[in-house]
Amino acid sequence: MEVRLATPQDAEELLEIYRYYVEHTAITFEYETPSITEFRQRIKQTLKCYPYLAAVDGHRKIVGYAYASSFKNRAAYDWSVETTIYVDKDVKRQGIGKKLYEALEEILRKQHVINLDACITDPEIEDEYVTKNSVQYHEHLGYHMVGKFYKSGYKFGRWYDMVWMEKYIGKHKEHPEAFIPFSIL
Repeated sequence: MEVRLATPQDAEELLEIYRYYVEHTAITFEYETPSITEFRQRIKQTLKCYPYLAAVDGHRKIVGYAYASSFKNRAAYDWSVETTIYVDKDVKRQGIGKKLYEALEEILRKQHVINLDACITDPEIEDEYVTKNSVQYHEHLGYHMVGKFYKSGYKFGRWYDMVWMEKYIGKHKEHPEAFIPFSIL
């Protein structure tokens, strides 16, 4: 398996992975699968400042993707990003997510990012739409719990809690190095 930079031309394959999560899970709180045009635009927009990566199997098929995005659109948050990852439902638990996140972290360090934040659905009671696997997965990768919002997302006729988890990949210096947008890196 290879991890490479995703491009807008990958939008169809990436969207097919994401479609399952939109239509069959509460992992994402989107109700409708975005159009290919909208999804392609999301990739283009992300790549201006942050990495967007794809995991490709030996048959050149994309089997997962991960990207970073702005945590908050204020200068004081330049050293913090929100991380997002989706792996094809048919190839989970094969180390794809870990390889994607490791590659993402490597690039983010070069951009001088320090805090990685992940917004995760955390069901009070596991159901057919979401389990606690995402929280456990992020804990395994070194993220720690920093906050919880109760019954903040409503999907499939149910209320879901949402948590924020965080991981530090650098030191919090008195004078941090300036953030470098991905397009410049």
